[in-house]
Amino acid sequence: MNSESSTAHAARQDGREYAGPERRRHRVYVTRNTEYHFRDGFCVAVRDRRTGEFLHGHLALRRRLRGGLRFFPSGGISANPGEPRPGEALYFDASDDRDLVTSPLERVARPNKELVAAYPSHKKRS
Repeated sequence: MNSESSTAHAARQDGREYAGPERRRHRVYVTRNTEYHFRDGFCVAVRDRRTGEFLHGHLALRRRLRGGLRFFPSGGISANPGEPRPGEALYFDASDDRDLVTSPLERVARPNKELVAAYPSHKKRS
């Protein structure tokens, strides 16, 4: 999940591919019902796909993404400590001895600037 070590393969406006280090800090993991918004590997916002509303009390907030889990019909589980891929569930750091695993990932996207600006503040209140 270290964005500095991954390589981007995005097409540039001139049609050439950029093969340098990944510099974008934001990523959205989309499951059937929920969008998980990340900045530098930490979940900064969770949004309900049906309503478009941000979920302020979600357990994923402020947690680090650790990878993906693929569940097989036979009952087996395959762990992927790298970038989660479609079909895998997101796996977050345990917090207060509570693991968090999502439903299967449908796609990975990049949020637009307007959506990033709309992220709610998740600073702890005193």
